[in-house]
Amino acid sequence: MRNYDLEFLKHFSMVIAFLAAVTLGLILFAHHLNGTVQHAPDPAAKQRVLDRIAPTGEVYAGATGAAAQADALKAAAAAAASQVAYGGTTDGKTIFGNLCTGCHTSGAGGAPKLDAAGIGARVAAQGVDELVKKAISGFTGSTGVMPAKGGNPALTDEQVKATVEWMVSQSK
Repeated sequence: MRNYDLEFLKHFSMVIAFLAAVTLGLILFAHHLNGTVQHAPDPAAKQRVLDRIAPTGEVYAGATGAAAQADALKAAAAAAASQVAYGGTTDGKTIFGNLCTGCHTSGAGGAPKLDAAGIGARVAAQGVDELVKKAISGFTGSTGVMPAKGGNPALTDEQVKATVEWMVSQSK
């Protein structure tokens, strides 16, 4: 090997070593800076933590607790009343026209139609009380599925009962 080749390799090795040292220095400096910077907490993550550790209930004790419990029950009843479907009406025809007609008029999904062969046959075989129970809690049969409360959980049990009774009266 010639003398100038050795000289080149010597200089090239020193440049590579210098670049490696600079790279290592930059990595260590970046690591140090990352450790000193304060990161702002993510508000969404903080809210998720607060939701997970929130208490699930309240304890009412003594006269003050009884008054607080009564207020909480009133507030819950008012909130539930505002969420009742169709304004709380128990008119079976209105509820049927807005919710049930989609399946029970066409027989979709095995739903019995409003005639003697459909609802009428089910009433004769099971009785109105059993139909009301299945309409409230839902039912999976061999021909299809009846979702609980017709798929509208905002209906009250009284509304479902009134609708089933209306449907039975129409099937005769």
